Amino acid sequence: MADVEGLVGARDVKASGSPSVRGFHLKGCEHLDWGMKNRLSRIIKPDTGRTVMLAVDHGYFQGPTSGLEVMEDTLRPLIEHADCLMLTRGILRTSVPPGSQVPIVLRVSGGNSIIGDDLSNETWNVTPEDCIRLNVAGMAFSIYVGGKYEHQTLAAFSELIDAGYQAGIPVLAVTAVGREMARDARYLSLSSRLAAEMGANFVKTYYCENFERVTTTCPVPIVMAGGKKLPELEALTMAYRAVSEGAVGVDMGRNIFQSDCPVGMIKAVKAVVHHNEKPEIALKIYEEEKHTAKVA
Repeated sequence: MADVEGLVGARDVKASGSPSVRGFHLKGCEHLDWGMKNRLSRIIKPDTGRTVMLAVDHGYFQGPTSGLEVMEDTLRPLIEHADCLMLTRGILRTSVPPGSQVPIVLRVSGGNSIIGDDLSNETWNVTPEDCIRLNVAGMAFSIYVGGKYEHQTLAAFSELIDAGYQAGIPVLAVTAVGREMARDARYLSLSSRLAAEMGANFVKTYYCENFERVTTTCPVPIVMAGGKKLPELEALTMAYRAVSEGAVGVDMGRNIFQSDCPVGMIKAVKAVVHHNEKPEIALKIYEEEKHTAKVA
């Protein structure tokens, strides 16, 4: 028991209405438990309400990928600049230093490969218990709305939502687009809204024309998927438009690790996402880093 000698009584104070404690910086997440909010705040930064996630989970269905042949070499210079890493548990355990403080969104869906007949044939293949062991901040699951295995992925996704709430781990719905699915506002807003209605805490989807339709009709945060490798200015412009039209950030992979200067590119993307830097200005950050690396 604490020593009561010299104990001073509490002062009379007025009721605190501090919005910094009572509010939350992400839409649709005010009702979540403290642990869920804490994990989301590690992924999507409270000071800007934005995030630059680095997606390096491509190998889970396509094996060695250009730029990801040796994961330690790819990640080593980039980890300190990423707000979050999206990867598989195998790569986390083998290629990320345990002392790293970067938050992890773990890929927990899989079960097919690029040589299979249908890329939508995925299911839940990592348990929340393993996610807890790995101290992850979020779990990522691909849903294939309109795909051959739509029901399978949505049913498994629903089970993961329940498990995520039980474990206190937010779930990221990845609105995957199959070979026959259109990347337009109608389809992406349908997929994103469906994911949110099922309980997703945030959603990753592609940029498209009329992207505001996607972000405004989704009641939880949207993170833009980087997609295929583009010229650097085009990728920065896409990121700028996405956050200007309601996205809370980007989850870029190939547009960073397949760049001829990955560090310069992730720095440029962060300038766009966190500081609303114009693409042309951010491109100079990339070019300066590229020049410095070449000189060194």
